[in-house]
Amino acid sequence: MNDIIRHAVEALAAKVAGGIDGTAKFVIEGEGAIMLDGDGARAGAGDEDADVTLTASVETFEGMMNGDVNPTMAFMSGKLKIDGSMSAAMKLASVLA
Repeated sequence: MNDIIRHAVEALAAKVAGGIDGTAKFVIEGEGAIMLDGDGARAGAGDEDADVTLTASVETFEGMMNGDVNPTMAFMSGKLKIDGSMSAAMKLASVLA
């Protein structure tokens, strides 16, 4: 597991302590994927299914994690792509904020 994914898993695990309803996958372009579910966060395979998949660059993802980038604005500007359940994405955005 590379450093970016390892740090991302740690950051997401802290934000989703206690788990989330359903499953979500973050794809960090050029780096890998992170799965979120009721058990927390873990490095995942890019081909795993999830209720919602969020795809972003390393810079956008890091900005969302440290609060510099608003997930809704990232989506509206095309920096964050969402595939799957929009309601799951909105719930996830509120957890990450």
